[in-house]
Amino acid sequence: MNIEELQKLKKMAQQHLALRGTKKKYRVVISMGTSAIAAGAREVMTTMLDELDKRGIDYVEVAVSGEMGLSVAEPTLRVEDKSGEQVTYAKVTPTAARRIVAEHLAGDKIVEGLAVGKVKGLRKGE
Repeated sequence: MNIEELQKLKKMAQQHLALRGTKKKYRVVISMGTSAIAAGAREVMTTMLDELDKRGIDYVEVAVSGEMGLSVAEPTLRVEDKSGEQVTYAKVTPTAARRIVAEHLAGDKIVEGLAVGKVKGLRKGE
């Protein structure tokens, strides 16, 4: 295992622990770097927060980050759950944000066609 793999492992563990310490089921991290904002990330975030509020969903934490390294696919967002699983969505529009809330956050199903990556969580013994 090289230093980069160890750093990724550390980051995943920290995120997992941060979620485990709360009563939240999911954390949504929205990229708010320069290219994300230019591509419409503010509208995506506003739509997502509005949709969560309309549905009375209070088990989702919404956070922002800088660039996620996918500037050609902005706006991007990542949905993390308590198991450590992470699903990244790309080219998210306000309409897509509503689908992510309805299907993934409320329905526990990854939104096919929008998801561009998935990382399984770390479990004991893996």
